[in-house]
Amino acid sequence: MSLAIDVRQVTMLFDTKGQRVIALEKTDLAIPAGRFGSIIGPSGCGKSTLLRLVADIMQPWSGTINVGDAPPRQARRDHAIGFIFQSPTLLPWRSVRENVELPLDIVGRTSARAATRTPAELIELVGLKGFENSLPSQLSGGMQQRVAIARALALEPEVLLLDEPFGALDEITRQRMNLELLRIWAESGTTALLVTHSISEAVFMSDTVYVMSPRPGRITTTLDIELARPRELGMMRTQAFFESVNKVRDALFGREAGSLPDGAPAPVETY
Repeated sequence: MSLAIDVRQVTMLFDTKGQRVIALEKTDLAIPAGRFGSIIGPSGCGKSTLLRLVADIMQPWSGTINVGDAPPRQARRDHAIGFIFQSPTLLPWRSVRENVELPLDIVGRTSARAATRTPAELIELVGLKGFENSLPSQLSGGMQQRVAIARALALEPEVLLLDEPFGALDEITRQRMNLELLRIWAESGTTALLVTHSISEAVFMSDTVYVMSPRPGRITTTLDIELARPRELGMMRTQAFFESVNKVRDALFGREAGSLPDGAPAPVETY
C-alpha cells in the first residue's frame, strides 16, 4: 500500500530572536502513490522543513498538505509515515533486533497494524541477517543506517520520508546504500520522498526531482526522470543520465552557469 503526497501553497514562518524568517513560501509539490521523489536545493532553502511538515512534526503557517485523502496528522496517527534521518539515531543499549522492534514497543504490539514482515524478516530485508544481537557500536555507519531503514519499515508505512540519510557516508558506501534503498522501496511498495544535496543521487533514485529555490523556498522546477527501473550503477555512464543531471543542474544554477560546454564530457559522479 502507498499514499500520494499533495502539498499546495504551503508557507512556513519562524520567529528567530524576534525576527520573522520565511522558510517556505507558497510551495506546491505532488507525488503520486508508489512513486519515488527527491527534493534538491541550496542549504537553508527549506527542504527539511518541507519534509517535517509532511510528517506532521510541525504544521504549516498557511496552505494545505494531504497524505492520501487526509492531513498528515491522520497519517501519523495511523502509523502510515516512516521517517529516516541523516543520523541513524539508534538507541546504543539496544541490539539491532531491539532497535527494529522499538516502534512496535512504543505503539504496542496489539495496537500496530497487522504486519506482513516480522522484525527478523526486516533485518534480513536490509541485509543484516546474523547481526540481530549486535549493538550499534559494533556496526559500520552504513549498517547502522540499514537498521534505521528496517526500523522505519516496522509499522509498514505507506509513505517513507528520508532526510539525507546517506549524507555522512563515504561515496562507495553511499552508492551501495542507494541500490539497497531502491530494492527495499520496490519491495515495500511505499511512496518515497528523499531530501538530498547530491544531483546524481536525486537523478539516480527518483521518478521525479523537485528543485527548490533559495529561501524563501518554493518548488521552481519539476523534472521527470526517464530512466528505466530497476536502476543499475551502469546507468550513471549513459547519455540519458548525463542529460538528466544537466537538467537538474540548469534548474539549480541556470543554464549558463550550470551546464557543461557543448561536446564536453559529463562527469561520471557528482556527489
